[in-house]
Amino acid sequence: MEVVPAWVPAVGFTLLPHAGGFLGSKVTKKEIPVWYESLQKPSWCPPNWVFAPVWGTLYTSMGFGSYLVWKELGGFSEKSVVPLGLYAGQLALNWAWTPIFFGAHKMGWGLVTLLLTTGMATATTASWYNINKTAAYLMVPYLAWLTMASALNYRIWKDNRNKKQSE
Repeated sequence: MEVVPAWVPAVGFTLLPHAGGFLGSKVTKKEIPVWYESLQKPSWCPPNWVFAPVWGTLYTSMGFGSYLVWKELGGFSEKSVVPLGLYAGQLALNWAWTPIFFGAHKMGWGLVTLLLTTGMATATTASWYNINKTAAYLMVPYLAWLTMASALNYRIWKDNRNKKQSE
């Protein structure tokens, strides 16, 4: 029986969130010039080039945090169901936002998805805190970004509700 090197789970958990981000970026890149650029955005909207490096950093930190929790709990076990289940749920919601907002142009449903993501990410962070404080702290920048992203999504939805492709 071959033993998996210790670094393999660390790398796997750290890279996992990037999978959905990578797939979502294909939809986003296609829609920015043809749809997103036509939307009215608030003055405080970050420039488009900011999003990829921010998400790359956030995905890396949350992925490594999930590894720390997994390792602390001894792998996949009964003890890991809630903290890693919450993490998986918020990650699935995170990944769902791009096809909803950019792919389907459903700005209102995008906001609902972001608010659910933020709630699940907050629950994830709280559940991680007593398991591994570093893992919980690695989620804090993500929570801050989700808060900003929710406010931005709200403003875009509110300011563009009468556009043909919105809800």
